[in-house]
Amino acid sequence: MLERAGVAFTPHTYEHDPAAESFGLEAAQALGVDPEQVFKTLLVSVDSGLGVGIVPVDRQLDLKAIASALGAKRAVMADPRVAERTTGYVVGGISPLGQKKALPTVLDATASAFATVFVSGGKRGFDLELSPEDLVRLTRGTLAAISR
Repeated sequence: MLERAGVAFTPHTYEHDPAAESFGLEAAQALGVDPEQVFKTLLVSVDSGLGVGIVPVDRQLDLKAIASALGAKRAVMADPRVAERTTGYVVGGISPLGQKKALPTVLDATASAFATVFVSGGKRGFDLELSPEDLVRLTRGTLAAISR
């Protein structure tokens, strides 16, 4: 997808530890990158269906903020089985790119502080580094303050 779009990106692999408590913090440590620059992809359920929030791995998704960013009254975390079925990826490896179904997507505004950010490449132990602008464009997403 990234190659077809002509987007500059760098793939990064690392040895995933199945005992890791936080997939995102594990990725940041294994890649030697500040956790603020590594983003996790989370699915939420809102009035109109599902949405995607992309936030730094060392922060939490603010459910009120993402609901507002998606134009909904409230948001709750999606069931992990629903997230896997909808995206085609396993929890801990859900990529915001190449999902089975395009969902409304919001990237946390903190991403704009970096020239590049890291997101899951679709499996545990594989991340993609790309510009936040390209990430927003490819997901047809928006930028908003959705983390705390």
